[in-house]
Amino acid sequence: VAASLPLRIADFQEVLGEPTVALSKLRDLCFSGIPFDGGLRCLCWKILLNYLPLEKALWSSLLKKQRDLYSQFLKEMIIQPGIAKANLGVSREDVTLEDHPLNPNPDSRWNTYFKDNEVLLQIDKDVRRLYPDMAFFQRPTDYPCLLILDPQNEFETLRKRVEQTTLKSQTVARNRSGVTNVSSPLKTTPNSLSEYEVLPNGCEAHWEVVERILFIYAKLNPGIAYVQGMNEIVGPLYYTFATDPNSEWKEHAEADTFFCFTNLMAEIRDNFIKSLDDSQCGITYKMEKVYSTLKEKDVELYLKLQEQNIKPQFFAFRWLTLLLSQEFLLPDVIRIWDSLFADDKRFDFLLLVCCAMLTLIRDQLLEGDFTLNMRLLQDYPISDVHLILKKAKELQDSK
Repeated sequence: VAASLPLRIADFQEVLGEPTVALSKLRDLCFSGIPFDGGLRCLCWKILLNYLPLEKALWSSLLKKQRDLYSQFLKEMIIQPGIAKANLGVSREDVTLEDHPLNPNPDSRWNTYFKDNEVLLQIDKDVRRLYPDMAFFQRPTDYPCLLILDPQNEFETLRKRVEQTTLKSQTVARNRSGVTNVSSPLKTTPNSLSEYEVLPNGCEAHWEVVERILFIYAKLNPGIAYVQGMNEIVGPLYYTFATDPNSEWKEHAEADTFFCFTNLMAEIRDNFIKSLDDSQCGITYKMEKVYSTLKEKDVELYLKLQEQNIKPQFFAFRWLTLLLSQEFLLPDVIRIWDSLFADDKRFDFLLLVCCAMLTLIRDQLLEGDFTLNMRLLQDYPISDVHLILKKAKELQDSK
């Protein structure tokens, strides 16, 4: 039986009150769910994701250093290219060939700029669609990035880059196919215009902050850059930090999210790298592991799925890669992540959660045909994550 909330909060405060946080105690507490109250979850996630060290005396200097570093990234990767573009591209006709937009030299700054735009457009498309059933990501942040929204700035922001690139790509699409009604990237479906409403100058929506985090991550990690789905990993982290009840933490949600996301990606990035799919660390291995675990726990169900040729990549690919962020509502995803981040074997527990999800609908799966079962797995029917976590814990204890 779970302890009452005030008692649980007291337990957390006790562990977090020590000069050096006892990580194993903290993991045990977090595994059963972290209270939102008092910013406990935001703090625990930062510790579990190795952003904050266990010695509390080091916190304030570390946070200052990391947040300054993030401002530096903004200046180098967004502001300076924006200024260069404003100074070079528009006002001067006599640009030297060296830095001409059409300069074929692969090292040209312009070449990088256009390559970045392709990445940016992909990120832009994905972040605008974050949790469409929640208003949060469309709302303005209380702490817009002043570096970027400074009215004195004439430079090109990411927002302007997207607008200009989108206009360009529309004309390109039109000329290339000779047809005029090429659907523009802006109009995917008739009712999606609202998702492209851009807030007035001086404000920025939460999704724009997420876009910046992903863009900077892509610039700093060219080996992986941006892969679709990363938006679904950064979304819950940012949401958690940007709703922190402590305003002095909440104000730095962007930088803190960036570093926690980077640390989390360091652990799961192999799932996003196609060339590693079949290696020990890649996603195929993990998907196979879901089935071998299922075989141990419930051989009848395992054989049924085998017989229907339902391969784990049909559903477990998304479950594992996105840490279940697409299968449940955001508050439930966050609750699952409490347990995943607290798992000292890092995401071994995720395999058990996937197994639990299968065993909890075993009766339906045993009766269903291929089509029906695929539908169940693609659109998982149980929304009670506490039930799922409880079952996963039972599987873990029955090893």
